[in-house]
Amino acid sequence: MLKALMLGLLFAVPALAEAAELPIFDAHIHYSHDAWTVVPPKEAIALLKKAGVKRALVSSSDDEGTQKLLAEAPDLIVPELRPYRRRGDVGTWAKDPDALRYVEDLLKKNKYVAIGEFHLFGADADLPIPRRIVQLAKQYGLILHAHSDTEAVDRIFQQDPGARVLWAHSGFEQPAKVREMLRKHKNLWADLAFRSEQGTGGKVPPEWRETFTEFPDRFMVGTDTFVPERWHYVPDNATFSRAWLADLPGDLAERIAWKNAEALFGTR
Repeated sequence: MLKALMLGLLFAVPALAEAAELPIFDAHIHYSHDAWTVVPPKEAIALLKKAGVKRALVSSSDDEGTQKLLAEAPDLIVPELRPYRRRGDVGTWAKDPDALRYVEDLLKKNKYVAIGEFHLFGADADLPIPRRIVQLAKQYGLILHAHSDTEAVDRIFQQDPGARVLWAHSGFEQPAKVREMLRKHKNLWADLAFRSEQGTGGKVPPEWRETFTEFPDRFMVGTDTFVPERWHYVPDNATFSRAWLADLPGDLAERIAWKNAEALFGTR
């Protein structure tokens, strides 16, 4: 029995070593107005590099934070435009004409790969301003990064069947519901930011393993630095992600760690 255990450890060591070096494309990072003094741009970029993050999808409230990081590390930062000027816009932006004008003005000024991450739930997705956001995404060829329930996601696709949607936190849904939504919408991807149950104790639960296996091209990892203090956890989150990714087949782990996001967002 001891011999078998030693053999198991021997075979596991290369896999763990490889996982420890696995690059990360962090698909859910914020650098908002209250983060700049807590974590200055150079320090933020240093934390991403320390974590082994090869690229990061960054949005901020307001957009100045994204532009600061982009100027500091254009090869690392992938910019998305959030329709929030301050944190208080989270619950009001969908009915605020000024938020829409803000988005329209910045789309004319800067280059982005996505609009989001925005919070949108239920029938609010059919309000005039979210509808216009979906139209703008189509016009500019951008991905919609939606922190939404299933109803809002469905409504987005009803408005534009050709939309591409990155579902923030996989909607915080159970794996069975995530699979159902991915089956329904071929242009729906899911980030795993701020979810721990898919890799508790470095092991991937069977229901998540089945979901990842069925949709190997549709998942990506993320940190979600929704408050400035979470920037200091970017390296820890990358380590945590690599630990549970090591429990998956190598090719699948690479896809979720960075290849899927790279394929979706490409180069600017």
